Amino acid sequence: MTFIKNIFNWGINLLLISFTLAALWLFCQVFLFTSFRIPSDSMEPELIEGDAILIWKPVLGARLFNLQATMQLKQVDIHRVPGFRKVNRNDVLVFNFPHPNGWDKIEMHIMKYYIKRCIGLPGDTLSIRNGMFQVCGVDTPLGNIDSQRRVGQTLPGEFPDGVYKSFPFDSIIGWNIQNFGPLYIPKAGDELPMNRTNYLLYRKLIEWEQKGSLKYRDSAVFLNGKTIESYRFQKNYYFMAGDKSANSQDSRYWGLLPEEYIVGKASLIWKSVDPYTNKFRWDRFLKKIE
Repeated sequence: MTFIKNIFNWGINLLLISFTLAALWLFCQVFLFTSFRIPSDSMEPELIEGDAILIWKPVLGARLFNLQATMQLKQVDIHRVPGFRKVNRNDVLVFNFPHPNGWDKIEMHIMKYYIKRCIGLPGDTLSIRNGMFQVCGVDTPLGNIDSQRRVGQTLPGEFPDGVYKSFPFDSIIGWNIQNFGPLYIPKAGDELPMNRTNYLLYRKLIEWEQKGSLKYRDSAVFLNGKTIESYRFQKNYYFMAGDKSANSQDSRYWGLLPEEYIVGKASLIWKSVDPYTNKFRWDRFLKKIE
């Protein structure tokens, strides 16, 4: 009888320990940290394929949302716990890619992540001139300068198919990855006039915020069938770019990133394995991400 009681107590203790460890792991994943593996070369030379990076969530604040609904590919409300600070220019961020099913609309997909560098903040006016990122009133270098110079020095016809032309892919606006903008990046509370240009630049953002339809016809903009002359944004947005400017699907192509989609700031490389040789790269172990 004593033996059976001991076995029962041991089983209960094991179950409690298992539940405690599972709860602790879940708490850490939600509020403290998560890991992300670099799948491509779009962030070279700072990050290379095979790097495993740590995202320290308290820096920007962890997100809370209905995980079950996102796994069913439903669009959900996302709330952020207050963090230590806001996003800074040149932060390397991991985020849910806002266009998992096409570049025509913003959607949430919990299993599709990108990692890029933040070039433009809410309230910035951003341009690209001869391949170089510029933000009005900001003298700080933005992104990978050498890579941007190479883009600026490349002849338009030398780019691979589909690389040169950029968002919003309009023949009248005519932006490309060498000369782009100026593009104003909305912050919550900004009110902008609704004309043809702003319709093309901000349609996806407005439709995402309103969960509705924005149309342009006869020189007027219609939100859910009603004419609007201006629009007040409810959310903050960011302009993201890869460090390898000639090989990165980023905001130059698909537009601006909603703040809610940011998972967190990439902090350090905790492991790096060459995907072709399976050799551990010791020189990258615990390297801080700049």
